[in-house]
Amino acid sequence: MRESGHDIGGRRKLGALVGVCIAGALLPGITLGAENVDVALSLMVAALVIVILTQLIYVGPSARVPALLAFGLAGFVQDTLIWWLLSWLGGKFAELEVEGFGTILLAGLITRVSILAFSLAGTETTAD
Repeated sequence: MRESGHDIGGRRKLGALVGVCIAGALLPGITLGAENVDVALSLMVAALVIVILTQLIYVGPSARVPALLAFGLAGFVQDTLIWWLLSWLGGKFAELEVEGFGTILLAGLITRVSILAFSLAGTETTAD
């Protein structure tokens, strides 16, 4: 059974949201704010930026680019650049602060792994 693009797109968005939450919770270089409202706003801004940019600049497999390369390496670069942008914009829109290039790299990796995991979840391969 083939899945619609809407199903896969929804799972990618959910993966981005989960990746942002995991990175924000686990990485000591990411500060989300002191109050619960500040934390929620910071996570919402980060997730919104990542979801919008990953939808506008879709990195996915094509006939010329294998799936692992597109989703893995190119997606990691994309997510790392988005987290770098968030490190610059974070303090302007929310209490979000991302400190250090290592934190940016790890946040990009966590986000990409989460997006990849949610994109592949529930897919089944059948022989025709």
